Amino acid sequence: MVLCAEDLSLIKEFLFSRSFNSLLEDTDIAYDFLATEDVNKDKIQDILFLYKNTNSSHSNSSLSCADEGFSCPCTFVAAVSGANGSILWERPVAQDGAFVECGVLQPRGSAAPSACIVLGRPGPLVAVDTLTGKTLWSQPSSFGGNASVLSPLLRVPDLDADGAPDLLVLVQEGNQVNGYIYSGGTGQQVSPPDSLGVDGTSGSILHVTRAGAHYVLVPCGTALCSRSVKGLYEKVGRRDSSLKSDPLWEDMLSATSHRLLVHSSGAIRYLMNVPGKVGDDLLLVSAEACVLLDGQDLTPRWTFGTTQVLRKPVLGHYKPNTPAVLVENGTGSDRQVLLLDLGSGAILWSQALPGLPGDPPSASLPTADHRSAFFFWGVHKTTGSNQTEPGATGHRLYMLHPTLPGVLLELDSVSAPIVAFQVVLLELGRHAACVLLTGPASPNPPGLVSVTKQKVQDLILGGRVVRLAEGGPESDQAVRDRLSRLRYRSEA
Repeated sequence: MVLCAEDLSLIKEFLFSRSFNSLLEDTDIAYDFLATEDVNKDKIQDILFLYKNTNSSHSNSSLSCADEGFSCPCTFVAAVSGANGSILWERPVAQDGAFVECGVLQPRGSAAPSACIVLGRPGPLVAVDTLTGKTLWSQPSSFGGNASVLSPLLRVPDLDADGAPDLLVLVQEGNQVNGYIYSGGTGQQVSPPDSLGVDGTSGSILHVTRAGAHYVLVPCGTALCSRSVKGLYEKVGRRDSSLKSDPLWEDMLSATSHRLLVHSSGAIRYLMNVPGKVGDDLLLVSAEACVLLDGQDLTPRWTFGTTQVLRKPVLGHYKPNTPAVLVENGTGSDRQVLLLDLGSGAILWSQALPGLPGDPPSASLPTADHRSAFFFWGVHKTTGSNQTEPGATGHRLYMLHPTLPGVLLELDSVSAPIVAFQVVLLELGRHAACVLLTGPASPNPPGLVSVTKQKVQDLILGGRVVRLAEGGPESDQAVRDRLSRLRYRSEA
């Protein structure tokens, strides 16, 4: 069914108290990207997302694909209000998909305080004013025809001293990964490319050592490839930089392959900066284990054996002010959700929870008691049975708070294909919300794309209590009431 504008406004009004739907035309494709920023300055975070408009005549934008030099269909970025779901702006930014980094501060005196930097696949590097959607600058990329950009775009310190952080783009060209540095304020290339290593994959991070030196880390099979940002800049720029280097890391790095010696039992799938006692440590997830590495000398602090971790772990707090990590171990009917103490690797909580193909990654949100609420997807099975709960259809969202470790709350069931999922604090000190981007993802046939926001508190009040053990001192309604009184805080 295709909805006319009048029907759509009625749906938004009806759903406003609990959620909103920003429904695009039924000829679109969604991309795995969500970001939040206060676009219209109403003190409520708004939502930015990407979609491919396969019928430009039905776009709500005043700009068409052709206006920006793209053929139809092309990729649009859109901003919708976090208050009521109205479209604030949308515009074409790339031919087919893009890498996006939002919230990039612009130089002092710029007309725009922040921008979304978009790198098309293929396409130029474009800065879009977060407030208006207008182009701030556009620069052509200088990659080869067979180049493959690795995600994500990395923010590095302001090397050209224009008051805006710069961007490092890693590109697989032939058998090596090259690094390109671009100004975050103008898009101009700060320095020519230089090689970081060979056989790199997506999932790179920027790590700051205890000496204050910035290093790029790229998974390279069972090893880590690395280069200091200072060395990368100075070698190709032929000028000094105020950035620091770390003698210990320079000694550990191979001068020829730029590889670090790490203890990995299998190919590295995920790499994360995690809080340590002194600076950040490194969590390395391989095919067979999760390993916490000391962030300075890269010695293992602990190792936890796994069977298969296909999603990036999620950080949070199980005990007050004590970091923990949520790991989804295994797949399908063998999947377990684990919470590990980040300091020791000990299991704090575990639950068998079969997963479905297409389940989105887990999430967490800090609560005012210095713990975290954890959100994950799956299908809970009844005790002593191989059958799932009655009515189990689609993707089902569960919530856990560490003060009630024997209880899960089933918040929602979603039958549409989920492309992206976030749990965010849209209003400082007020309500948390689940944001879903649903619809077909490339290369599936086009269909309806929907962005939905639902208040966590509303989902809790209508949620179904799942008891993981017999008995319990509280009724189901008491559990819902208790969780609905949770207050959330920002990460800062």
